Amino acid sequence: MPSPFPGMNPYLENPEFWPEVHHRLIVAIADDIEQNLSQQYRVAIEKRTYMSGGEDSVDIAIPDVSVVAARTTTQTQSAVMTLPPRPEFVTVTLPISEECREGYLEIREVTTGRVVTVIEILSPANKRAGEGRTAYLNKRQKVLGTLTHLVEIDLLRSGKYLPFASEIPQTDYRISIGRANQRPQAQLYAFNVRDEIPVFRIPLQSGDGEPELNLQSLLMGVYDRARFDLTLDYDREPVPRFKEEDRVWADELLRGIGRR
Repeated sequence: MPSPFPGMNPYLENPEFWPEVHHRLIVAIADDIEQNLSQQYRVAIEKRTYMSGGEDSVDIAIPDVSVVAARTTTQTQSAVMTLPPRPEFVTVTLPISEECREGYLEIREVTTGRVVTVIEILSPANKRAGEGRTAYLNKRQKVLGTLTHLVEIDLLRSGKYLPFASEIPQTDYRISIGRANQRPQAQLYAFNVRDEIPVFRIPLQSGDGEPELNLQSLLMGVYDRARFDLTLDYDREPVPRFKEEDRVWADELLRGIGRR
């Protein structure tokens, strides 16, 4: 069955599913753009790697590193003296670093290899204090200091907004298109969980036709191919949870189509 939501499916934001959604959507976007590019360009799938530990690791699928054990207290009796009970230990968790990889896209000019456009889909680590956000913001500043266009897709309700020099609408989701020749201005599509994801164009070099990206259609395709409908439990609240007004709306929506 198709996704029951008109736009972004909030149940896909769950850290249990988001890494797969991110990976599949990156590939789907690359394949879709490639079909509409001239032979002057190619789309490369790249990855950013960093080490993450402690609180930064909660959004990355890693094994449970806690070892829970019980130790019985023994007491030795003697005709001469009684030993005090041995102190019991407590179990703690050590900060173990994990290698984290985040995919993104680069549209390159074939003849020169120059990166014309970078397309990023934000991950939870990019929106929470720590190595993931630091690595992303450093990369972002480097791109903004070049002649490369930057497209940022934020389909996550939780976490901190990316920094902008002006006020931005306080919506659930955002897509920003920073054209190199228009900086510091950028186009911002701000939308909520009840809205369809806007259709937008991918910037290229001046004078070249810009392919249109229907992210809504691509996300629906990812949902179907991954068979998320067999996995997602719509009887429960999503992670993160809805705002109260959206909770009521989602409940009516899901009940109306027999998903609750």
